[in-house]
Amino acid sequence: MEFVDITSQVQKEVLQSGLRDGVCHIYNPHTTSGLTINEGADPAVQDDIVAVLKKIIPFDYSYKHMEGNSPAHIMASLMGSSVTIFIENGRLVLGTWQKIFFCEFDGPRSRKVLWKLL
Repeated sequence: MEFVDITSQVQKEVLQSGLRDGVCHIYNPHTTSGLTINEGADPAVQDDIVAVLKKIIPFDYSYKHMEGNSPAHIMASLMGSSVTIFIENGRLVLGTWQKIFFCEFDGPRSRKVLWKLL
C-alpha cells in the first residue's frame, strides 16, 4: 500500500494544455485504489493514513469476496475515485501543503488515471 504523489504530472499536463482558467477532473477507473488530496510536505501523514486504514479495516475478517482483496476494495471506497481541482492562471489551485495522491491498496499493479480539463 502506498500513496503516489501525482501532483507534478498533473500540473505538467495542465501547463501543456494551455488552459488558463478552468477545472481539472481526475478519475481513477480501478476498484482497489483511490484518489485523494492531502498534505504532501510530511510523508508521515500518508504513512499515518495507511496505518489507520489498516487498523479500522480488518484483514482477518471472513470476507465473502474470494480474491482476498476485500480490504483494498473497502479502502478504495472510503478514499473515493475522483478529485476535482480548480485551475487559475495555468496553475492547479491547491493549498500550501496539498498534493494529489493516487492511493494504491492492492499493488503493485500497473495503473492509470484519467483526467479532463474543462
